[in-house]
Amino acid sequence: MVTFDLFRQLALSLPEVTEEPHFEKTSFRVKKKIFATYVAELQIATVKLSEIDQDVFSSNDRTVIYPVNNKWGKQGWTMIEMKRVNEGLFTDALRTAYCEVAPKNLRLQLKQNEGE
Repeated sequence: MVTFDLFRQLALSLPEVTEEPHFEKTSFRVKKKIFATYVAELQIATVKLSEIDQDVFSSNDRTVIYPVNNKWGKQGWTMIEMKRVNEGLFTDALRTAYCEVAPKNLRLQLKQNEGE
C-alpha cells in the first residue's frame, strides 16, 4: 500500500516537479506537463507511460496496474490501485512516468542523482 503522503513525497522529490489541482484531482507536473494524478476518494493514481512501459507494468498484475479504459489508456495513461500496489513498483512506475514527459536535461539530472 502506498499512501498519498508518500506519493506526494516521491513526486516532489523529482527535479522541478510542481503539485497543482486538475479538476477533481491532484496533479504532479514537470514543465507544466502532467505525469501523474491522484483521486483521493478512490485512492487511485494515474500515470503517463509509453505504450511499452504500460504493457510491462500492467503485466505484473492487471488488478493493481492497468490502462485507463478509454482513449486515454491507448495514449499510455495507466491507473494504479494505491491500496494494493507495493512501494517499489509504484516508485518505478512514477519515475518512469516522470521520464516520459520530462525534458531530456531533467531526465539526465534524475539519472545522475540516482547514480550517486
